[in-house]
Amino acid sequence: MQLQQALNTAFNASTQFSTFEQLSSFLDPTIIDTAFVESGVATVRKRRLPLEAVMWSVIGMSLFRQESVWHIANKMDIALPGKNPLVAPSAMVQARQRLGVDAVKAVFKKMAHHWYQSQRFETWNGLNLLAVDGVVWRTTDTPENREKYGSASTQHGDTSFPQIRMVCHMELTSHQLLNSTFDKYKSNEMVLAEQLIDDTPCHSLTLFDKGYYSLGLLNRWHSNGQERHWLIPAKRGLQYEVIRSLGRNDKVVKLMTTAHARKRFDDLPDFIEARLITKEIKGKTCQVLTSMVDAMRFPGNEIVELYSHRWEIELGFREIKQTMLNSEYTLRSKLPDMVEQEMWGLLLAYNLIRSAMTEAANRKGIWPNQLSFSGCSSTIVAFLMTLQLTSPGKLPILYNSLIDQLGFYQLPPRREDRAYPRWVKPKTNRYPHKKKNASQLN
Repeated sequence: MQLQQALNTAFNASTQFSTFEQLSSFLDPTIIDTAFVESGVATVRKRRLPLEAVMWSVIGMSLFRQESVWHIANKMDIALPGKNPLVAPSAMVQARQRLGVDAVKAVFKKMAHHWYQSQRFETWNGLNLLAVDGVVWRTTDTPENREKYGSASTQHGDTSFPQIRMVCHMELTSHQLLNSTFDKYKSNEMVLAEQLIDDTPCHSLTLFDKGYYSLGLLNRWHSNGQERHWLIPAKRGLQYEVIRSLGRNDKVVKLMTTAHARKRFDDLPDFIEARLITKEIKGKTCQVLTSMVDAMRFPGNEIVELYSHRWEIELGFREIKQTMLNSEYTLRSKLPDMVEQEMWGLLLAYNLIRSAMTEAANRKGIWPNQLSFSGCSSTIVAFLMTLQLTSPGKLPILYNSLIDQLGFYQLPPRREDRAYPRWVKPKTNRYPHKKKNASQLN
């Protein structure tokens, strides 16, 4: 169900809504109920803070970064009517504990799958462009978080905040997240990426960073589904055997696997076939490996250029950290369960914004990543805050106006000719620098 359809369904069902019910129309209630049942938190008891309202308060923690959780529930007016117009802070803590982690995680995954299946994305030769990459989140420094997640360490021991390592799967033209997994800071990103294989959509091309080079991972990614292709830069000193040549700089090669890799991946053969493409870009030789060995369908001169789109997932991480979290990189929750609940709520809130942006971009005939995330997110948050002042009959009209307004935040064309070479910063001196006086200069 698209967001517009959800609003129309809500309008036709009844003419009297509370603010909570209006907010619920943005997420399919059937999916939310199913997720609650599967996670074992569904209940028939009527509370002033039902689980659906608590879900929106968790989402609001990311939309209103400067507000406390207690203030968010009151500001969004999601609690059912009661004797006291405000919700007690202790009630919010208990409500979040009742909701738990698994319920928010299930809602995110089901809604991500639903949005991906129901929306139209730009494709390349019939393949949706996806990317996998990792990101690190910082938690509050509590004994529980430090024990659960760990932190970066030096010769002096653990000296930084507890951190979470996350690996995300993103659709590149819309920046919508398809899946995510995270664990303690010192987890291996390739191991985390293996947990994304089963939910990877078919007829897709996933771009990997060169740090994910693992023949076991890439072979399983390609074989567990229909047309699940991958693309990754070739590492320096790559050992291979040429099977056949498709062109001057285009070859199908044989990559030998190791006994250790075959022991870890029982479905890994002695070798896998891949396509090695070499291209000169701005005086630099670039080589990429891919599972797309069909030269007639997948032109080699386009594949290397295609890899530049992998940077879109880095832009998505920047949108979450700098725009949604207002560059306040430390998560607010103090216990591991609540930290993970906050993380899933953050990803769900990001997809909620990106879903509306995708609808606006399709209406305007452009890619969703050509819209300004900061401008669109502030407009959507303002729209959510005015729902309590809006009559149900005007919701479809106002939503159409919102989608049209999002189209005004179109970014100017990207200047591909601009380059930002890296600067080597001078190494700081370990010893204090003593300024010379005037007599020493003569």
